[in-house]
Amino acid sequence: MREEQHSQSHACAGCGVKLQTERPEESGYLPEAALNREPVICQRCFRIRNYNEASSITVDQDDFLRLLGSIGSTDSLVVHIVDLFDFEGSLISGLQRFVGNNPVLLVVNKIDLLPKAVNLNRLRNWVQKQAKAEGLRTVDVVLCSAKRNIGFDHVIEALEHHRHDRDVYVVGATNVGKSTLINRLIRDYSDMERELTTSRYPGTTLDAVHIPLDDGKSIIDTPGIIYPTRMTEIVPRGTLQALLPDKPIKPLVYQLNDQQSLFINSLVRFDFVEGERQSFTLYISNALNVHRTKLERAEELYKEHRGELLGGPSPEELDEMPAWTRHSIRIPRNTKKDVFISGLGWIQANGTSGAIVDIYAPKGIKVLLRDSLV
Repeated sequence: MREEQHSQSHACAGCGVKLQTERPEESGYLPEAALNREPVICQRCFRIRNYNEASSITVDQDDFLRLLGSIGSTDSLVVHIVDLFDFEGSLISGLQRFVGNNPVLLVVNKIDLLPKAVNLNRLRNWVQKQAKAEGLRTVDVVLCSAKRNIGFDHVIEALEHHRHDRDVYVVGATNVGKSTLINRLIRDYSDMERELTTSRYPGTTLDAVHIPLDDGKSIIDTPGIIYPTRMTEIVPRGTLQALLPDKPIKPLVYQLNDQQSLFINSLVRFDFVEGERQSFTLYISNALNVHRTKLERAEELYKEHRGELLGGPSPEELDEMPAWTRHSIRIPRNTKKDVFISGLGWIQANGTSGAIVDIYAPKGIKVLLRDSLV
């Protein structure tokens, strides 16, 4: 009984969920023998840390929105972390509505994935412009790589500059590197020993985690919001590793005539339907497979070789995923545009003569035309 009370009053040091020893299938479960471990973490966090596996417990979207909505009534600094590689997919739409008058610091993570030659000032301007178009007002934009420890001193400086002795709420979608960043903050700001569970799997932090700061205030880490509009949320685990780049991307350039198609694994098909011969640059994880074919053969090729020659997921796994839907996109003349596919990357159109392209992607995945990032 004492053990059960002990677990009830504690939160998991890794994901913040309330601990319990009775129901293995529910969140917060840990075996009684594990109660004496330091730090005390739930079985799910233990497995993610030690075996890089995750269970499928996720938090309800309404719970997220309630949690976000409660920020508006506080006086705090909101740090919104987004993934540069999936910018439009990881930006929380309507965040301004939830946070009220609290200032928003936009931290753009994973800049290490872009080719070295990219101009950071231009990148920052691009981010500001896109955020503004999404209705997000920011007090500052900071570019960093939590994993490679690039620009982290700028994050700390911006926090100190805008915090004014307030609590800090950290918000973001899943897989944007939120926990990695928070762990850096714990090391810099707090004498706590524990670290948050970090993983490549969606929804690692299950409940708000309060990290006390030396001045009596807290950093509050909120759960990662799960957007099913991102490819990373719907692919099977085995494909997720290939989808998320972990080192700088080597862009792939294809010279295409119209009526040619590219398959990116068995996940997406890109058809160059109409336009003058031109090149397209793919900014995607280099672990993915790209296959070129004639448009007239594309349908048949997919039927015969999906999940095999074209690359994963397997045919059985593909059957579990949403069927493809077609996005027809007109790229205007004399513009620099990207075709963005959330959770996968983007395809930059390099010609000046315009083009019509079709994208086939699982139903519900966000596909859009935007100003070129690079």
